[in-house]
Amino acid sequence: MKAFQEVFDQYQGHDVTAFHLENDNGVSAVILSQGGIIREMNLPTKDGSTQNILLAYPTTADYYSNPFYVNMIIGTAAGRIKNGEFTIDGKTTKVAPNEGNNTLHGGPNGFNTANWTGAVASNDEAATLTLTHHFEAGEGDFPTIDVAATYTLTNDNILSVGFAAQSETPTIFNPTYHTYFNVAGSETVKDQVLQLNSPRHLDVDGEKIPTGKFLDNTNTPFDFQTPVTLGSAIDQMQDTDEKGFDDIFEVVPDAQTQAIAKLSDPESGRAVTLHSSRNGLIVFTANSFTPDMALTLGAGKPYEGVALEAQNLSDATRFDDFGDDYVLMPGEHKVYAIGYQFEF
Repeated sequence: MKAFQEVFDQYQGHDVTAFHLENDNGVSAVILSQGGIIREMNLPTKDGSTQNILLAYPTTADYYSNPFYVNMIIGTAAGRIKNGEFTIDGKTTKVAPNEGNNTLHGGPNGFNTANWTGAVASNDEAATLTLTHHFEAGEGDFPTIDVAATYTLTNDNILSVGFAAQSETPTIFNPTYHTYFNVAGSETVKDQVLQLNSPRHLDVDGEKIPTGKFLDNTNTPFDFQTPVTLGSAIDQMQDTDEKGFDDIFEVVPDAQTQAIAKLSDPESGRAVTLHSSRNGLIVFTANSFTPDMALTLGAGKPYEGVALEAQNLSDATRFDDFGDDYVLMPGEHKVYAIGYQFEF
């Protein structure tokens, strides 16, 4: 097992550190201090090289040149919050909007905007990285919160990310990773296969805000309960405004493994399975990627990757049946985790 760090580049006047984790099987991950960006998840290939199964950019600044949060850590709250406000125990907190009237992915000063402090370590069992940051509440920000994100890569070919937080003020805490996968490294993900442990998805309004209604996935383009080639599902979405998926799926974690989703490439045999104990997963098929996005795979194009964002169902304080594991109270130490299990 290996863990080391080096300067990657500079962004807004400060160094960006690249933290490297590698197991004994040749699986490795590279995480940047800026935005907690997971730049690489590298898997061995049959020809002896490696394949990064995430979309990537050459420089840190490239990640911030578009609104798509590519591979960034997301918080304090993933998803959209209607009118930028939430209510806990009868008290309403207003936070700054950054998408029309609504607050998306933690707002203008979310987790993705910070340059995190990191420390790596390794032993015979695992390579680890811990990122920490203190988010001080300013005008329009979420309440002050201390956050640690711990990354653990093992020889079981699993990268797990644990999010831990504490706050002195009641707040919401719904972190995720906005990871864009392309397990084949191909021009699009249309030939890749997706399976979700998901019987329903959320109805949303014209601003993509949940209405509170659940929609059955069975016998619809949203039905991934058995493995489906992404292209066939996307083709059935061409009469929608999105022309693909940008949707909140209710997921039911496997009772033994907490698996909620699997993306695979039949040709190469590469695959990633997501594990999470929470009840939500956003699936975004990069429908609106544009040619000015200078990704390492080439110019941006629709369906170049698929974002799989494990989280609690969005905007849960407005709906009793979205689950109650969304609020962080003073004195509480809350931890969530996402596991990425690799096959190659």
